[in-house]
Amino acid sequence: MRITEPSTADEFAGYYALRWKILRAPWKQPRGSEQDDVEDSCQHLMVVNDDDRIVAVGRLQFNNIREAQIRYMAVAINAQRRGIGSRLLLALEQRARELGASRVVLDAREQALRFYRKHDYVVHGPGHTLFNAVTHIKMTKSFDHQAR
Repeated sequence: MRITEPSTADEFAGYYALRWKILRAPWKQPRGSEQDDVEDSCQHLMVVNDDDRIVAVGRLQFNNIREAQIRYMAVAINAQRRGIGSRLLLALEQRARELGASRVVLDAREQALRFYRKHDYVVHGPGHTLFNAVTHIKMTKSFDHQAR
């Protein structure tokens, strides 16, 4: 298993396909809804298994020079609860630190709160509700007090 950046058209197609399948398809959202207008300015990471299948994806964007935001984290159903999401999250955090972030923010779906709390994220406040069904909670993690 390896963590890498998508770089070819095929890799990006697989990256976005998994993002759509996990984060949009269950709510009958169209293909393309898994992307937004800042994709090109963001950092993208994916976990590829030993069979060269993409099993997890995540995106890092900067809101300002010190604050990074993790978005669109998705792990394939058959790869969940195996530590893959944790590895990807840690890689995204490491990338944020390398690029100068002192904190990371994210909007966690309710069912993912425990996962993010396990990784030292704290609830910052209520977030948005997506598709009138998916409630999000704003969470933050500061790197100021942690070793780099």
